[in-house]
Amino acid sequence: VVESMKSIIALTNKGYIQLSLDSRKMENLIYEKRLLVKGPKIVVVGGGTGLSTMLRGLKYYTSNITAIVTVADDGGGSGDLREDLGMLPPGDIRNCILALADTEPLMEELLQYRFPDGRLKNQSFGNLFLAAMDGVSDNFEDAIQKMSSVLAVTGKVLPVTLEDMKLIAELENGNKVEGESQIPDEV
Repeated sequence: VVESMKSIIALTNKGYIQLSLDSRKMENLIYEKRLLVKGPKIVVVGGGTGLSTMLRGLKYYTSNITAIVTVADDGGGSGDLREDLGMLPPGDIRNCILALADTEPLMEELLQYRFPDGRLKNQSFGNLFLAAMDGVSDNFEDAIQKMSSVLAVTGKVLPVTLEDMKLIAELENGNKVEGESQIPDEV
């Protein structure tokens, strides 16, 4: 933060940027950031809509958040990328990154955008972004960290494992169902 402020001041002094600072707003922003840094350290484990919804609320109380996200999704766009590219499913990870990101509404809308037609039908741009980041990174965890950096994420998002995993449910009748997306159909 200090280095960023020094850079802004230097650019302002050189005339490259013009700032109109409301000292009260700046004071509140600095106070808020300091308060968040001193907030409690929270680790949450999960996936799906519940986890990302919780993260959206928690980021207003602390910046010390670590989300450990399931990578068992095998349906929809995530399942397609998992099968086609041999990568871990990006959907729940993407939603957690966006929940903790400090981005403009347009950027979030772009990353949540789902293609309506063609070969990419129902695939989200954010999943493709994370898939591309995975392609230029050493591993999936590194891709998550790079995407988090690009989107100014508060806290950390980590996959529960870097190994391919599948959920298997054993039903009351003894039958086993493999795959998260198949379980609701059988229950």
